[in-house]
Amino acid sequence: MILFRLFHEHVSGKNCSRAVIAIALLFLSVQNSAYAQQKELVVATKEAPPFSMKSDNGSWSGISITLWKEIAEELDLKYRFVETDLQGMLDGLKDGKYDAAVAALTVTEERETVFDFTHPFYITGLGIAVKQVQSSWTGVVKRFFSIAFLKVIFLLAVTLLIFGFFVWLLEKRRNPEQFSNSVKGIGDGFWWAAVTMTTVGYGDKAPKTLAGRIIATIWMFTAIIIISGFTASITSSLTVTELGSAIKGPENLPEHRVASIKGSTSERYLSSHRITYVNYANIEEGLRAVESGEVDCMVYDAPLLKYYITKGDHRLSVVKRIFEQQYYAFGLIQGSPLRESINRALLEKTGLPWWQDIVYEYLGK
Repeated sequence: MILFRLFHEHVSGKNCSRAVIAIALLFLSVQNSAYAQQKELVVATKEAPPFSMKSDNGSWSGISITLWKEIAEELDLKYRFVETDLQGMLDGLKDGKYDAAVAALTVTEERETVFDFTHPFYITGLGIAVKQVQSSWTGVVKRFFSIAFLKVIFLLAVTLLIFGFFVWLLEKRRNPEQFSNSVKGIGDGFWWAAVTMTTVGYGDKAPKTLAGRIIATIWMFTAIIIISGFTASITSSLTVTELGSAIKGPENLPEHRVASIKGSTSERYLSSHRITYVNYANIEEGLRAVESGEVDCMVYDAPLLKYYITKGDHRLSVVKRIFEQQYYAFGLIQGSPLRESINRALLEKTGLPWWQDIVYEYLGK
């Protein structure tokens, strides 16, 4: 009856083209509704906290999952989640194995050619996970007792002892009042070498023999070089020297060993910029590789890196600079009749305060 009235109205107004369009739109709406009610949608997802997470009882939650459930309830969609990996999700949408994909799926030109996307619901970018910089006093104190620092102190003491010993041998007979003739004089020589090297210049001990003064002159110039090297060694051993602290942004990546995940947006970025990388099965493996020193950093979606680092208690941090802007959206089989209705519901849901509460719940500020 509705179709007849619409057709009659437009035909009587001598506007047949509008009548045809109205009927087509109505037919499409009815078709979409029937599609949604009759078919159980197969929705691919994967572990991508905090956007999609699987609990011990097999249920799914997260930012993307919650948004999808709200939209599905409003549109009365029947569906079931199927777990897969990223590559399986992409291939499944391309081959028609899955009707939709819900996770932290980035919109890219390459993916758009083989399946459809909804409107984006979250904007982010790539981040770089590196070893955490330790700036606490505890870390500094620990470095005072590190093997590297103790080696520097030992080598310096040996050098002072050698020069002090030679001066003592030359001065103990001619200058016994300053360099004792006994074994204790070795300590006098050590003291003289230390005072001379640091240019303190107390003047309590000074060689008088020609040979002693020649040794002293050699030691003065040698000490200039040694003190410079010693200062550099102390700075090196007391400063955080992890490679992660040297990585400030994507421009530093070519100089370091980088971790990624196969099929991800980060892998595509690294490949296009000719940056050498190593693929890992998942984020956890990549982060553990950074912690162990197997690689210097990991490039992946910034919010996922932050979430895994926080929840997994990794001693890592994400570089402040976010790059290569990304848009998260739901993936749909190409030509999906549900795309328009899902887009409308998505725009409605993400425009409500409810959506901001969900994002804050999982990601905070």
